[in-house]
Amino acid sequence: MSLSDKAYSEKRDFIRMKISAPLTATLSADQRVFEGNCLDLSGGGMRVETGESLPVGTTLDVEVSSDHGHNPTLKAKARIVRSIPNESGTHELGLEIIEVLK
Repeated sequence: MSLSDKAYSEKRDFIRMKISAPLTATLSADQRVFEGNCLDLSGGGMRVETGESLPVGTTLDVEVSSDHGHNPTLKAKARIVRSIPNESGTHELGLEIIEVLK
């Protein structure tokens, strides 16, 4: 089956994994720190829910950890590519991973 025959949702370069993991992010511009919840994760990005409203294009350093204490945590530099307010008052952010950090 060719790529054009697949459903659009399957054309991603990376598979999304649904997770629910705590996330800490530091804004590159002013070093402000905020908390959130990583809802899903792929090799190219993540979907995050947070109480912060942040503009598209903002860069930040993120750290996704496990509630179960598993190591290592994921540390990455990311860029906001989507920011959507939810009816619950939170915001859903689409983050593109620019670089995985050590």
